[in-house]
Amino acid sequence: MRRTFASLIIVFLVAFPASAQPQEEKARTVEMTLNPAKAPEPKQKYQLLPKAQEQSDADALPLYEKAVKSLPKDFQREQISPWVKAPLNKLPREQVQSTLQQLGPTLQLVAQAAKCKQCNWPPFKPGALPENLSEYRKLAYILALQARFQIAQGQYDQAISTLQTGLAMARHLGEGPTVIQGLVGINIGGLMCRQIEEFIQVSGAPNLFWSLRALPRPFIDLTKQMELEMLGPDVKNRTRLVMNRLDRHIAALQCIEAMRLYAAGHNGKFPKALAEIAEVPIPGDPVTRKPFVYTRTGSKAVLEASAPEGATDKDAMRYELKLIE
Repeated sequence: MRRTFASLIIVFLVAFPASAQPQEEKARTVEMTLNPAKAPEPKQKYQLLPKAQEQSDADALPLYEKAVKSLPKDFQREQISPWVKAPLNKLPREQVQSTLQQLGPTLQLVAQAAKCKQCNWPPFKPGALPENLSEYRKLAYILALQARFQIAQGQYDQAISTLQTGLAMARHLGEGPTVIQGLVGINIGGLMCRQIEEFIQVSGAPNLFWSLRALPRPFIDLTKQMELEMLGPDVKNRTRLVMNRLDRHIAALQCIEAMRLYAAGHNGKFPKALAEIAEVPIPGDPVTRKPFVYTRTGSKAVLEASAPEGATDKDAMRYELKLIE
């Protein structure tokens, strides 16, 4: 039974990378057009996880279960996937708004659950697959769609609140007793990071450098779950890589926000090297344990990181950046 469960984990690791794009086999390349933006005042004005004073002592799990049950019976993730992947300027806003209104009760329950300090998952049972994992992915896609709609509407505070909910749900899943729950959480965290990529490209969006820096590292830690399930070394190594890859995603976004911050104080220009950014500390790459590779050519810049030894090309990362002139 344990071998069967480990096999499910291996299938999940292969089929659902943290980037939430299973078809990718090459390094993920993201083109971004940025506006310079100073750090907000105060620095911690925006938070990507619920603040302590906003959290309740309630148990999140019953609320998540109610949210899952509140989904329309005929709802499938594929219904909204094209909208989650479409450019913001091509969102069919009236249709999206109508869909989100129909999903309002579900969204309210998830938001309540995300603000709970604890999520009391059932104890680990060897060989037993946790319930409703695919439903949590549906909830994540709904949150991603809501964030995209809010970003497109220029509703920055509301979008940050939605991102909080998604990232908090990812953390709750990461605290579950099984590795598969944690991998779903990592997947959801990657999906939320993609919405942050959209957020920081919109004119007028606040700089999220300090918000990203305040996130826990690692964002999701599955060390205890891997030991409990007695996984083999290959599965453990791949799981650690996926964990670190989400942290890399967060760190890369933090670097990009540092570049936006630098440009705001240096005539709208990128630095020649990341070391020139003295205003804020620059994180390294959590996967390779080395600095991110950065190059600047005129008004354009590239931020990238290679795949670690023994990994595939899809574990590499590349951002091609330019500033609005």
